[in-house]
Amino acid sequence: MPDTDGGPGGGAGDGKGGNGMARAAGSALNDEQLRAVLAAAGASGSWDWDIAGERLFLDASFADLYGLPTDQIRDGFPTATFFRSIHPEDRPRIRIAVAGMLAGASLFSKEFRVVTPAGKVLWMHGRGQCHLDADDEPLRFTGLLVDVTERKRTEERLRIAQSAGGVGTFEYNDGFATVSVSTEFCVLLGLHPADRLPLRTINSVVSEGELALIPEGVQGALPDTLAGEFLIRRGDDGELRWIARRGEVQYEADGTGYRLLGVIYDVTNAKRQEATLRELAETLEQRVAAEVAERQHAEEALRQAQKMEAVGQLTGGIAHDFNNLLTIIIGSIDMASRRVAPSADPRVRRSLEQAMKGAERAAALTHRLLAFSRRQPLDPRAVNVRDLLEGMSDLLSRTITEAIAIAIDANSGVWMIEADPHQLENAILNLAVNARDAMPEGGSLRITARNAVHSGTGGDMPAGDYVAIEVVDNGVGMDEATLAKVFDPFFTTKDVGKGTGLGLSMVYGFAKQSGGGIDIASEPGSGTRVVLHLPRGDASAVEDQAYHPAAEDFGRPSETILVVEDDDDVRRYAVGALCDLGYRVLEAADGFAALDLLRGRDRPVDLLVTDVVMPRMSGSELAQSAHEIVPGLGVLYTSGYPHDAIMHEGRLGEGVELLSKPFTMQALAAKVRELLDR
Repeated sequence: MPDTDGGPGGGAGDGKGGNGMARAAGSALNDEQLRAVLAAAGASGSWDWDIAGERLFLDASFADLYGLPTDQIRDGFPTATFFRSIHPEDRPRIRIAVAGMLAGASLFSKEFRVVTPAGKVLWMHGRGQCHLDADDEPLRFTGLLVDVTERKRTEERLRIAQSAGGVGTFEYNDGFATVSVSTEFCVLLGLHPADRLPLRTINSVVSEGELALIPEGVQGALPDTLAGEFLIRRGDDGELRWIARRGEVQYEADGTGYRLLGVIYDVTNAKRQEATLRELAETLEQRVAAEVAERQHAEEALRQAQKMEAVGQLTGGIAHDFNNLLTIIIGSIDMASRRVAPSADPRVRRSLEQAMKGAERAAALTHRLLAFSRRQPLDPRAVNVRDLLEGMSDLLSRTITEAIAIAIDANSGVWMIEADPHQLENAILNLAVNARDAMPEGGSLRITARNAVHSGTGGDMPAGDYVAIEVVDNGVGMDEATLAKVFDPFFTTKDVGKGTGLGLSMVYGFAKQSGGGIDIASEPGSGTRVVLHLPRGDASAVEDQAYHPAAEDFGRPSETILVVEDDDDVRRYAVGALCDLGYRVLEAADGFAALDLLRGRDRPVDLLVTDVVMPRMSGSELAQSAHEIVPGLGVLYTSGYPHDAIMHEGRLGEGVELLSKPFTMQALAAKVRELLDR
């Protein structure tokens, strides 16, 4: 909950109109103006505690939360009512905190559980302020509650994901003596679990001669990324273990300090396997000088697998909830932008545009992490590479500066491939943008496609036919040390703030998930050559024709859509958007309620729009049951992380239509119209 001067903590009880939070004793808190202010602040209820009169005045939302009679709001309640619905385990500490407020403490900020009359347990953030009279004696204690249940659940899911994946997180600010750490971080090092640990305690577990796990007092510039493996002696049982560290360095705007953010995970088994491979190689080298290239390949595959597993588990653990939140944010900005009048202050529209750009960058970050870890949903189709490259010509011309000459060459004899066309375009665009950034003074960019046959040796691609898409530039190039890290997530040679380090990682993940591979060659001053290999498709396959919606994607009143989504805010946005588009819309919070609606309908439902991951009944289970009631019913899945529910070996099942979260109203309108027009 924001802690600002104009927020609930700073002006909750000034008693001067304004935000309407403070009320004189005996007055009701449920007028329309107050409800609007509380809703804007995301509050779930407010209170005004008359200390001298020993009465507690609540608004209607607070009364509903506690199950109190709303007809008594104006007269107030006994002050003991404040504690009535607080969870028994939290009640003692909240009593102590409130006692401090009644004794004159200035601010109240606590998180605690509330048990509703229906028995549901919610997490609340209570924030309030004590108001003093002319003699500095406590007069009133006012504040509000904000429901933080979803945030607490998300934090718990992240904690479980970190624990299950064996990934610990840390954050260190230059000049401080302690480090913020997760529970799994402490477990990995054999230290007593805590939210913060002394820097010296952490570095003391590193074996003698090793660099510090968390560097301190560094003179000079640090690298943009933190990477390394450390031999440690665990603090509890003294066992020697290998720990890998990955992260990044964020510098303060004035250049006076920095912040280290990263993760650690145990790589002892991998190091032992490497040692075994090394011993085997040394033995074999005495007889066969040639097992070397294969040994290096095995080590590289192991390293990539470790990175993908660590990033994949961490990303997958939060992608579903994070993309739900981004759907709400992007949707709300989208709806607000559509309602801004042309005569409105242009600063309002600029602010909305900036907010949308930030939300889209956050969505792209999650997408790229899923792509690198091979967990993005792919929708492979028959693709004519030549047509695809020629269709990208205008986009590349707009993206690449005029100082760079672009040449595209793909003859008509290039084989068809089976791949996700949208992800392929995205991969080629990423490679082109990287090439552009490597030619700040201008140069040439050549994109070609050719047929290639792979023998299955000297790489990790199976033998077979491939189409090789080459992206070649004559830019600054890279040395061997840089080239060895180009596919590492978050590794970038660009300045801070100008790149996430996930572009090539995403391309790498896409190629592997598509059954192909990627090669890269570069020399300083001689440019870079990247080759994307994708498997040849069925020669008889017909190229997939992209759907081109009409100029207007509006619905018809006769068309009925059923929206099923367990997240209330996401469902509210989707329903509102479809209603604005002119459709007749039904909604349900889970699969069972949706099936009840389908059974009770006289008029047919034309399209089912359902989330994939839902409690009690998944989206795919709902679709199967719905088809028994309404044969031939169209289904559009929405999800921020579908995982295996509608995917098979990383690809969408045949006939599955997916709209990935977060999505805009325009994307929703186009996809719905496409399915209804079929």
